[in-house]
Amino acid sequence: MKKTFTLLFCLSAIQIYAQNVEKWLTKTDKSVLFQKQNETQTFSKISNTSPSIYVDDTKTFQSMDGFGYTLTGGSTMLISQMKADERAKLLRELFATDENNIGVSYLRISVGASDLDGNVFSYDDLKTGEIDTKLAKFSLAEDQKHLIPVLKQILAINPKIKILGSPWSPPAWMKTNENSKGGRLKPEFYDAYARYLVKYIQSMKKEGIVIDAITVQNEPLHPGNNPSLLMPQDEQATFIKKNLGPAFKQTKISTKIIIYDHNADRPDYPISVLNDPEARQYIDGSAFHLYGGNVENIRSVHEAHPDKNLYFTEQWIGAPGNFAGDFSWHTKNLIIDASRNWCKTVLEWNLAADPKQNPHTIGGCTECLGAITIGENVVRNPAYYVVAHASKFVRPNSVRIASNITMSLPNVAFKTPNGKIVLIVQNEGGKVQEFNIRYHNKQITTTLEAGSVATYVW
Repeated sequence: MKKTFTLLFCLSAIQIYAQNVEKWLTKTDKSVLFQKQNETQTFSKISNTSPSIYVDDTKTFQSMDGFGYTLTGGSTMLISQMKADERAKLLRELFATDENNIGVSYLRISVGASDLDGNVFSYDDLKTGEIDTKLAKFSLAEDQKHLIPVLKQILAINPKIKILGSPWSPPAWMKTNENSKGGRLKPEFYDAYARYLVKYIQSMKKEGIVIDAITVQNEPLHPGNNPSLLMPQDEQATFIKKNLGPAFKQTKISTKIIIYDHNADRPDYPISVLNDPEARQYIDGSAFHLYGGNVENIRSVHEAHPDKNLYFTEQWIGAPGNFAGDFSWHTKNLIIDASRNWCKTVLEWNLAADPKQNPHTIGGCTECLGAITIGENVVRNPAYYVVAHASKFVRPNSVRIASNITMSLPNVAFKTPNGKIVLIVQNEGGKVQEFNIRYHNKQITTTLEAGSVATYVW
């Protein structure tokens, strides 16, 4: 028996270290764009003096829900206008999980219009002076034009994809200024708005679309967008504990409630809401953008409330874009650093726009570069490749594992549900860097050109 056990152990060890290490590479000069390299390596005992990244799968952190984009109403309008065969091909490339596709596993959509819809709308728009507290006029009609049909096509490709809903504004009649832009939610309509969000989740479910989570309000401290809403932290806490949480509980809705959904410069906002024991019982976690503050600030929310989850839900790239700069910054701050600071999702803003960065609302973003540009041809932009380096390999329920930062080689490592190790490495230095990847006391030696990003899989 002892000899058999020893033999099995040795065979297991051989299997671990004899695996080929895949390398998928992107260079910032665009000469190589997310391409699998022909080189094959296996772990060995050979040592050298090059710097080493140590990957340790005995130390684990958060599990991952996925990587992806915001599927704006404008994105779905453009996708809907494509020829059927071209649309099917593009959606497979984005959402299928087989060899030739990037396997996006998480999407954010707007509850009502975002500023990258062609027009402003809610699901209960009324004439000035009217109210509808019974929500008799609630309708998903606007989403049924483009968003819902495209989501159904995506779900047919990947039924397990998770969907996050984020409202940019309640219906204008619920607001202090009775306008889609700015204003606050009137306290007398807190209950109606909670039921509005319940009805949204229930109505989407009838369409076959499960909303896994919602954020209470997109960018609650930025009332200058169109649409938008100002919702300070005390008002968000009150709305959750008095209205939204109880409404979800009463209707047995399991959709997660996520707070904040704004910049990393104000971690005090989600900490304050989570400090309220009545509110926190309903809250799954907090969401972040990075238009202000440092990504490391997100960690302070984890440290204050380690039992609550963290999500990275939005970051835009400004048109016309600079591939080298945008790809490098987003890979470092989002894929690597947001993950290293406990985020379960990493989402880029805006899946698609046309060559003129349309559509958008009046007062909405006029320079938001989509991950893809849909015109006469489909053009893949920096955010496409940023997400692809993670989404293809770091499948849902992968777990972040330990890896050290050495020299100018920021990195992040994961272990997938089927036992594979994924290591994403960026060379921030100004020259070619040789380095080792060490795992279970063995290593491979590899190189990365200045600025390049590689995903290693074994």
